[in-house]
Amino acid sequence: QVQLVESGGGSVQAGGSLRLSCAASLRTFNGNPMGWFRQAPGKEREFVAALNWSGTSTRYADSVEGRFTISRDNAKNTVYLQMNSLKPEDTAVYYCAADAYRMEPQIYRDAYDYWGQGTQVTVSS
Repeated sequence: QVQLVESGGGSVQAGGSLRLSCAASLRTFNGNPMGWFRQAPGKEREFVAALNWSGTSTRYADSVEGRFTISRDNAKNTVYLQMNSLKPEDTAVYYCAADAYRMEPQIYRDAYDYWGQGTQVTVSS
C-alpha cells in the first residue's frame, strides 16, 4: 500500500526552526522525486520544495529559498524539510508528495501522484 506519513509539525515563534519528516513506503519512495507543499487557510496548496532521487537536483519556492532545506535519506525512505528563520506567513498545513513518473523535481501540484495527510506548522509573531 502506498503511504506517506508526515511528522514534526508544531508551534514555534518567529525566527525559530522546525524539521519536518515524511516516511514513505518503499513503493512510493524508490526512485521517485519528492516534494513538499503547504496550504494556508483560505488559500490554494502551493509548492515549497522538491528534490530528485539522488538529492542532487533541488527546487525551492522563492518565498523559502535560503531558509528551508529539503533532503532525503534513501536508506530510511524518508524525506526532510528543515525550516529555519520561520515567519508567521509560513503558517500552514505542510504536505509531502511523491511523483511516480518523472525523474526531475517538479513544482506543479498536478505532477505528484501520492500525498501524505499533512502536518500543521504554526508560527507566531
